Amino acid sequence: MDCLFIRLYEDNVASRISDDRFAMMSRAYEDEQRELKAEAEVLRQEIETQEQQSQNLELFIQKVRKYADMAELTPYAAHELIKAIYVGAPDKSSGKRRQSIHICYDLIGFIPVSELMELEMA
Repeated sequence: MDCLFIRLYEDNVASRISDDRFAMMSRAYEDEQRELKAEAEVLRQEIETQEQQSQNLELFIQKVRKYADMAELTPYAAHELIKAIYVGAPDKSSGKRRQSIHICYDLIGFIPVSELMELEMA
């Protein structure tokens, strides 16, 4: 992008383009460069987020492997694997009592029950 500015400046100095044209084109190049820098920063942050999530997933998998052979979940294992459990208000509108439960796992957050059921059936 800097090469474009240099060539544009040289064309203006050599009178190949007018001052107005130079001002308009340099402003357009500067705006484009500013947008590209902002977009690059957003992408850099997304990459960092993805890398952190990948590391968290690897750490969580290591923790889970420690408890793979357990027959029963112990309080210590639950404390190490689960960050929080959210229990919703009871719903009796269908004639049966139902409550939603969301488990927030340490390092990885929520895993929708539908995804867990698909994995169990596979």
